[in-house]
Amino acid sequence: MIRDGKERMNRTLDFSDRKTQARGFATVERRLPGQVPALAITPVADGRTGAYEANQAATWAMAERVARLLQENVRLCDGLPPRIVLAPEIVYGARTGALAQAHYQREGVCANIWVSRSWAYSDELMSACMGLGASEWPQAAYGLNQTDRPGAVWLKAFCAAMDEKMRPIFSIYNPDLEDESGAIAPFAAERLLRFARAACAVAEMRGKNYLALGGVSMGIIGSDTRRNMLHRGFGMGTVSVDMSAIRARLDEGFFDAEELENAFRAMQRDFRFDFGQGQRPLPPDDLLKTCLRMTLIVRDMMIGNPRLAARDVERAQGYHALAAGTQGQRAWTDSWPNFDMTEALLCSSFDWAGRRPPFVVATENDSKNAIGMLVAQLLTGMPQLFADIRTCWTPASVRARTGQSVEDLAPEGFIDKRNSGAGALDYATDPYAIADTQTSEPIQTVAARLRERPELGEALAEQARAGTLFMGANLQYFPGDGLSSRYRTPGGIPMTAYRYNAIGDQWTCSVAEGRTVSLPAAVADHVRDTTDPTWPETYWVPRGMSAFDYMSRIGPNHDGNSFGHIGADLATLNAMLRIPLDMHNLAREDLFRPTLWDRFGGDDFRACAALGPLYR
Repeated sequence: MIRDGKERMNRTLDFSDRKTQARGFATVERRLPGQVPALAITPVADGRTGAYEANQAATWAMAERVARLLQENVRLCDGLPPRIVLAPEIVYGARTGALAQAHYQREGVCANIWVSRSWAYSDELMSACMGLGASEWPQAAYGLNQTDRPGAVWLKAFCAAMDEKMRPIFSIYNPDLEDESGAIAPFAAERLLRFARAACAVAEMRGKNYLALGGVSMGIIGSDTRRNMLHRGFGMGTVSVDMSAIRARLDEGFFDAEELENAFRAMQRDFRFDFGQGQRPLPPDDLLKTCLRMTLIVRDMMIGNPRLAARDVERAQGYHALAAGTQGQRAWTDSWPNFDMTEALLCSSFDWAGRRPPFVVATENDSKNAIGMLVAQLLTGMPQLFADIRTCWTPASVRARTGQSVEDLAPEGFIDKRNSGAGALDYATDPYAIADTQTSEPIQTVAARLRERPELGEALAEQARAGTLFMGANLQYFPGDGLSSRYRTPGGIPMTAYRYNAIGDQWTCSVAEGRTVSLPAAVADHVRDTTDPTWPETYWVPRGMSAFDYMSRIGPNHDGNSFGHIGADLATLNAMLRIPLDMHNLAREDLFRPTLWDRFGGDDFRACAALGPLYR
């Protein structure tokens, strides 16, 4: 073996072909280069002769149930399941742990779930490397609640060892006895799925970029892209590109002209338009084509476009960006059309070519909002809504201005969420109704049904197109014009609002669950017409707090919004990233965090401060 190792060391690598190889555009299976996230399942057992053999089959069966649960229920944004990697053998000591570690490194594992139905040696299982994986890996441990084998005893001993080493671990233990002959108990299954979804989201972000197109918009602090904070908090890089690069691509025609024509014809066919009255900066067709050119250019800058490689192979590559933001106001919009249509189309689950995974493009280059939208999209597989937290309306203010009553709909008021025309078009629909799914179901169930039944996904796109009117921009705000998407979000939809905040050099996150409301037409029309009739409308009521409470406690002027109640998923993911929640309305039993949090009295800020950022 030593001789073979020396031969490998002395082997000469051949660089002759590489020295003259022409550059090209390497194709990849997914939107961006990178591995599909891989989740390890590590079964452990008592290594003593007799005890090991007595547990072997049932331990592997337990691991199999976990693997099947994840394969059937966890999906990435593009519909792929994560890869599941099993340990080469049951781990029962330091050497078997090291074999698993080597296997996981070869397979590119990003997170690990330990499973056991019996006692096993706790600290020693972690091997000389102080635990399988790396310090960045999310870790979970699932101990079986049964009477004949003390899985709970191992679980508590193992988590205590991890706590002492300051290695956060999520502990999964069912409140009642489990039946090994059936499916995993619902409580344990929910926590396994929550861990897996969050771990996959963390892995998808790592090594990708945020693309800042432009700088700070109108002094909005969210536009101040904090590249070191994005690295330490989310493992992401940052690319900053002046908006003159977009102007140059427009002037040079550096986009796919054939796709532009296809998009132009499809948009004319599928959408309604009101280009505005009087003298406008551009004729209607020119305005629509310009907005579509900008859409193609922003997308190409994010993910690249092989059809441009023959013209300029470097610029065709794009910037490996999983999220982006456009400065827009005012450096761009005083002279040229705004990015409302660009953001609305890219953030939606469909475009002129049909359904596809949504992008994340934030208005006014608000990277803090973009990162929240990215996190929520990775957790749910659904498009996200960028919104201004526009106005807090109380029943009294509604009655005073319209004579209408909304006490039954919103006894403690509602928030008028609207962005300057750039909301994802999916929010013109009720995806629960389209998917024929109860609103009590996880939003991931809705996303899966829309993916798996193409006719439902197309029905959503049809409803969104029918419910959207693209309108010429308000020239007081946007002298260069633009096309804003106007629609009204249906009521009764579970929706979670969230926001990442930079406090000095520390990230925090705000989360609030609630529901949309359908206001009486006279009320909604009054709110629309007194704000801006060209912008999309979403009226939302937070749960367990007044609209004023939310308005006063949320940090900035923007928030992100997701279909579904995903606060528990966000809490778990932020614990993985060691980012505290500064505000939430979640029930205590919905907070699934590592056991280390209990050692700090459940104090999110103390636990995160003691651990420090996930990435250094």
